[in-house]
Amino acid sequence: MARGIEGNEIATPRPPPKGKTGSSSTTQSSKGGKQSSIAGFFQRRSAAQADSITPAKRPLDHTLLNTFKPPKSTADLTPAPSSGAVASSSPPAAPGPSQDSSIADGRNKENETPGTTYSSPSRKAKKKVSYVESDAEDDEDDVKPAMSNRRASKRRRISVKDDSEDEYDLDAATQAAMEDDDGMLASQRLVARSTCQSHAVAVIHTTSVKSKFRPSTQSNAWKADIADFVIAEDDEDEQPSEGKKRPGKSASTSRQSTVKPPSPPSLPVEESEEIPTVSTAQQWNFDPDAPPSTGPRKPRPQKQTPSGPPKKGKAHQTEPAQRHTWLANILDADRNSPGHPDFDPRTLYIPPMSLADLSDFEQQYWGIKKNYMNTIVFFKKGKFYELYENDATIGHQLFDFKLTDRVNMRMVGVPEASLDHWANQFVAKGYKIARVDQMESALAKDMREREDTSKSKKPDKIIRRELASVLTSGTLVDGGMLQDDMATYCAAIKEVERDGRPCFGISFVDTATAQFHLANIEDDADMTRFETFVAQTRPGELLLEKSCISAKALRILKNNTGPTTIWNYLKSGKEFLSAEKARMKIDGEGYFDKAVEDSVDTWPIALREAKEKDLTFSALGALVWYLSTLKIERDLITCGNFAWYDPIRKASSLVLDGQSLINLEIFANTFDGSTNGTLFTMLNRCITPFGKRMLRQWVCHPLADAKKINQRLDAVDALNADGTVMDRFTASLSRLPDLERLISRVHAGRCKPQDFVRVLDGFEQIEYTMSLLGSFGAGEGVLGQLISSMPDLASVLHPWKDTFDRTKAKVDGIFVPQPGVEEEYDESQERIDEVEKELQRLLNKARKDLGSSAVKFTDNGKEIYQLEVPIKVKGTIPKTWKQMSATKAVKRWYSPELEKLVQSLKEAQEMHAVVVKALNGRFYARFDENYSTWLGSTKIVAQLDCLIALAKASSALGSPACRPEFVEDDDARSILEFKELRHPCIETTTNFIPNDIALGGEDPSMTLLTGANAAGKSTILRMTCTAVILAQIGCYVPCETARLTPVDRIMSRLGAHDNIFAGQSTFMVELTETKKILSEATPRSLVILDELGRGTSSYDGVAVAQAVLHHIATHVGALGYFATHYHSLAAEFASHPEIAPKRMAVRVEHDIRDVTFLYKLEDGVAEGSYGMHCAAMCGIPGKIIDRAEQAAQSWEHTGRMQESVEKARESNRLPLGVLSDVAWMLSGSKVDEEGSTVSERSLEVLRRAIAVL
Repeated sequence: MARGIEGNEIATPRPPPKGKTGSSSTTQSSKGGKQSSIAGFFQRRSAAQADSITPAKRPLDHTLLNTFKPPKSTADLTPAPSSGAVASSSPPAAPGPSQDSSIADGRNKENETPGTTYSSPSRKAKKKVSYVESDAEDDEDDVKPAMSNRRASKRRRISVKDDSEDEYDLDAATQAAMEDDDGMLASQRLVARSTCQSHAVAVIHTTSVKSKFRPSTQSNAWKADIADFVIAEDDEDEQPSEGKKRPGKSASTSRQSTVKPPSPPSLPVEESEEIPTVSTAQQWNFDPDAPPSTGPRKPRPQKQTPSGPPKKGKAHQTEPAQRHTWLANILDADRNSPGHPDFDPRTLYIPPMSLADLSDFEQQYWGIKKNYMNTIVFFKKGKFYELYENDATIGHQLFDFKLTDRVNMRMVGVPEASLDHWANQFVAKGYKIARVDQMESALAKDMREREDTSKSKKPDKIIRRELASVLTSGTLVDGGMLQDDMATYCAAIKEVERDGRPCFGISFVDTATAQFHLANIEDDADMTRFETFVAQTRPGELLLEKSCISAKALRILKNNTGPTTIWNYLKSGKEFLSAEKARMKIDGEGYFDKAVEDSVDTWPIALREAKEKDLTFSALGALVWYLSTLKIERDLITCGNFAWYDPIRKASSLVLDGQSLINLEIFANTFDGSTNGTLFTMLNRCITPFGKRMLRQWVCHPLADAKKINQRLDAVDALNADGTVMDRFTASLSRLPDLERLISRVHAGRCKPQDFVRVLDGFEQIEYTMSLLGSFGAGEGVLGQLISSMPDLASVLHPWKDTFDRTKAKVDGIFVPQPGVEEEYDESQERIDEVEKELQRLLNKARKDLGSSAVKFTDNGKEIYQLEVPIKVKGTIPKTWKQMSATKAVKRWYSPELEKLVQSLKEAQEMHAVVVKALNGRFYARFDENYSTWLGSTKIVAQLDCLIALAKASSALGSPACRPEFVEDDDARSILEFKELRHPCIETTTNFIPNDIALGGEDPSMTLLTGANAAGKSTILRMTCTAVILAQIGCYVPCETARLTPVDRIMSRLGAHDNIFAGQSTFMVELTETKKILSEATPRSLVILDELGRGTSSYDGVAVAQAVLHHIATHVGALGYFATHYHSLAAEFASHPEIAPKRMAVRVEHDIRDVTFLYKLEDGVAEGSYGMHCAAMCGIPGKIIDRAEQAAQSWEHTGRMQESVEKARESNRLPLGVLSDVAWMLSGSKVDEEGSTVSERSLEVLRRAIAVL
């Protein structure tokens, strides 16, 4: 081993002695008494030592790791190749003629392991995730190591070639990935190898000073000082110094030389350089014979604090407002502060000078973000979507994303593959999501700029990115993000007041199916129609005109929408467009036919009809404007699916207003708001998603025409009688995708090839199934009409049989058309094939030249088609070849010709990707030409699915269950008769006690229902209403017999609750609902009133209940139940011909205060409510109940009122209601206070009541 100055060895390559193994280095390293541990190099040096030294490479003990202080940056560190050759501090050798030549820019990424850089024998640093862009996107960050402060001497620099176009310094994500747990840079980590490893190498970096050395023929020239032990970075190439190069030794033969090199001359020393005069191996020699030192111990040198400006902190450790004043003092785009009434939280004002000071990437980001400040912006970066600044903070707080830096911004990121998942998570929290995509790769950018001949235009420093879409909970369109088969609506609402009555223009859309609905509502003072609309649709997102919506309408919206509903307040005129601006926008954008000069004629019929309705069209204008900000308006409007929506279809359907939908638990129960136990859940046995959505509309609007109801019931009977249609339909279409949503995605051109194949397969399955059902549907019933009206799918599906390879589209997600179908695609594919043939020719030539068939192509990261040559191949590698990477067994090369071919292949593939994208668009446009055919077939399948669901629900009701019989005579008296009726939504076949229901016909139209608390009165009321809905939808009813006239409206007043948000007390809520019943009920209506009047005092409550019951029974004539605890009403109406008293049967044991509920409806009036008995059953102490019973006997007002009424009857006293009617009739007036005339029916009821008396 060569001896350096003052006993320090110098490591020089030498050939190994014969017969020696690799372990000989251990023996050599231990020879000589003057050979000291390399720890001496790392220990403190005396100030008196000034000689220049060059320590030798020595085996390093692992205990010395903690004594090493790494440099503060990697600016001057030179990485070494990882091919296993000895790396000295001399300039790298030029390529030699043999296979074993060392190439300066060789890289070996294959040796990389997580947390370990190649050429490193041991590394404990845990490698963190770096969100740099992938090879596929070719948009990585430029990694520029920072300047080192440890040495003032000049060092060799690293020139990193990267195909990134974004101008960054070392970003925080990469910095974090390079740091270990102690904060030490991975490239600065000390590396030690065991002395028993013959091939161990410690990479020594030396400084490049002003004097350069020319290497001799027998030894290497060494630099003036040793800097550090380092590990080469993954993507960095070692650049040779400017000095002359000499051939280096082979890695397989080089060993430490015993030739002593000449001492280097003295070097110029800079002020910060400290050169010891004695070997570091002798700095800490201990002499036991020396006398102890009596002088004072030298104080430890104090660390000098660096002068100059303070070090800049990391972005993720500081708030954005601390780095940008315009984030500290926020203004909107109109420069309004947050306290201003016109402040727009969606926008941000950035001063132009401040924007110019930002980097190009920051300018690109803030150029988009400033218009979407209330939106979480996912920014595409390679194979990741990243969130910055305040969005990153939200992601960190909600989902514990790891905060790091990107340039001067805090950042978190998620992989591209999991975007849908995380976007759903943010949407579920009520956030809006914006997606910014890369519009090109780095290669495409280079190709574009190369083709641009204008020299004045500077090349872009970053690739182009644009806002692709904005996702909100009410406007989701991607099937992967939709979590429910039910429709979610985004509604725009315009409200004005005309003649003291509220009027509404409403436009709402289901973005998943591109179905628009228009409504023009002239409402009553209670906004009944508007409330019904909100209860039926429950919008997921609302668009309201700022400061133009009434408080009452707001309360209805808040009471009938979910907590995740998104509220948007739009500026009047500018965003919430007027009717005129809306017409101009729709006409000007040419959504329907640009070729027609007067494009109004091409508008859908419903849209043309709404053109003159200013309220509706203004709401549509607001909806179109909002959808345009989400980048989806053209995709949806051009489908042309516009229809009118009437929340209360009096002419054709049974009206279920919003309050009845809630009270009867049609779609959500009142217990926890879920769908458990609801009527819709019981009926929903559809197998297709679009069938489920149609069934919901059937439940919202049951039929009111007895003829149509019977047609549905005929279809149900036919399906249950012969299960062929049902079985074939269910077996064939049970796994059908949501075609209604997917064809809207195809229309928008935003469909994946896999989904497009599913669409074609789905319609082919429908065509096959309907052909099987053709023989069954020969009749004239609903089933026959539906089957015969199915569009001809075979003719429109035939061209798609052999258009492209469906298997490849399913597996790989790409369209590969059959040869001759797409000429442009064939030409592009031929170019790629030609390049690949040239590559194969080049491979064959390389195999021939090297004399080995083991040579092959291999891909290593983004370096594709590398020539992989095994080490054992003895052929001579041409000097022009460039080594790219290596392992112990192989080396990989690029030849100049191969490099050009690979570049040509990449460009051809980039152009091919553009051709494929255009091909997708042509396929989708060709399919969309038959959009009406596809949509029509899905509607027919949905109706068949609903009929089959009704048939399944009917057969699942158990026994008894019957087909309802409808009285079709319009002049017949209203009737409602159910025998042994059970509740359909409860498991009623075993332990549910059925009851007979008889209203109208030969019986009185109203039933006065009394009974104990918890005796089942409310169950009777709900059960009756639910049975009517079932019958008029077209389903069987769970009873022995059912006979009824079609009901035009169900009106309910159930339960006791206040409305705090509306400022209404319990009694006020009762009276508001009662007022609707009195004003809108008809003789064909079914009215349910439960304990009216209990929200006020006994006298007031009885008075209101008595007056309402008399009016409904005498003047309205509706069928219904009036449940009450006011037993005096039974005495008051005992002789009324249209009121029948009934009660819930109980068995009472007074001595133990026990009540047994029999849940049976029987004639008569209940003896009492048995409140004290129920209190005892609930566990209230007996003393309290005794005292309450005494008080009740003394102060029970309604009981005394009943006694007084009975006494009055004995003295031939007229009931108060009859008396008031007689007085009014004798007054000679034929018109009441509200301007309505008295009907003949009212007079007939009054006559009969008097006759009874």
